[in-house]
Amino acid sequence: MNALLRQARPDDIPAMHRVRLAVRENVLTSTSVTAAAYAEAIERSGRGWVVECDGEIVGFSVGNAETGNVWALFVHPDHERRGYGRRLHDEMLAWFRERGVERLWLDTEPGTRAERFYERAGWRRTGLEGGEARYERSGSA
Repeated sequence: MNALLRQARPDDIPAMHRVRLAVRENVLTSTSVTAAAYAEAIERSGRGWVVECDGEIVGFSVGNAETGNVWALFVHPDHERRGYGRRLHDEMLAWFRERGVERLWLDTEPGTRAERFYERAGWRRTGLEGGEARYERSGSA
């Protein structure tokens, strides 16, 4: 399978949302994540990336340069454990570094594989916020 990592475009939003709705952990419970929220996240406040396999988007990430927040990083369950999440993560961190973002943060559901993923990638758990595990790291590391 040929996997391409590229910057997300507005026409990718429906496929990105399909990936978001397909995950088994960190399941989306809010209806506030709309097409407009994705557009804001990838066009104005930050940038997004997708992994595309044979023309199908199978993973995506979005970072916010204004706040240092990792807004999203998800891989479709049918495409997990192929290194796509790490590629998306590393590309996003490089982009944060290029912009001089000093402090990065994210929230994720406690007790999930995502926690282990972020810990292996050098993130440090700093507590709980609204039931979510808060992670932080330096943007320059």
